[in-house]
Amino acid sequence: MANETSDLIDTFYEKDESNKNKPISQQFLRKSPKAKYQIFDESEFTRGREVLGNLIVHGMVSSGGTDIDWMIEHNGGFVILEFKGFHNDKINIPLGQMIAYEKLHEKLNLATKCYLYIIGCDEINFSNPDATVWLFEMNHWKTGAVPKNTNDIYGEDSGRQNKFIVYREYMEEITVEKLRDLVDSHWKEFD
Repeated sequence: MANETSDLIDTFYEKDESNKNKPISQQFLRKSPKAKYQIFDESEFTRGREVLGNLIVHGMVSSGGTDIDWMIEHNGGFVILEFKGFHNDKINIPLGQMIAYEKLHEKLNLATKCYLYIIGCDEINFSNPDATVWLFEMNHWKTGAVPKNTNDIYGEDSGRQNKFIVYREYMEEITVEKLRDLVDSHWKEFD
């Protein structure tokens, strides 16, 4: 997994060994620290979430639910990002959510191009370009480069398993800046 992912990342970033000899200030052109999109009315945003929370109520057969954290569309191409927090060096992905992502990725790639990334993070400040996240792309999941565990391989008993458990060691570590570059590279690819 590590070699395949490293090759993929190196390809996207056209890794250049000559950068190692340059001063840090010359190696990267930093993007603005200001967020491109902001919530202008936080109380309205919160109210909207609360309204949706009242859709599924006690007594209904339906339950649960999840969302897509970030979906970018450009000229018919898609980049989908799903963020999960680490707990004991692993992330949990609900079975239903992952099945839906697999099908979505498959169907979108039949008609266009879609990149779907699962991104694991600790407590992070995305305004820091040097902060790190860990990721894998759906193709790594589909080819088995990321194990599809529903039981904790380290023996931690977590009861009923309606989730996939993905360990940090099977994900590629990159900086927030590199994640931004990755998303921008796909945007440019879709031009």
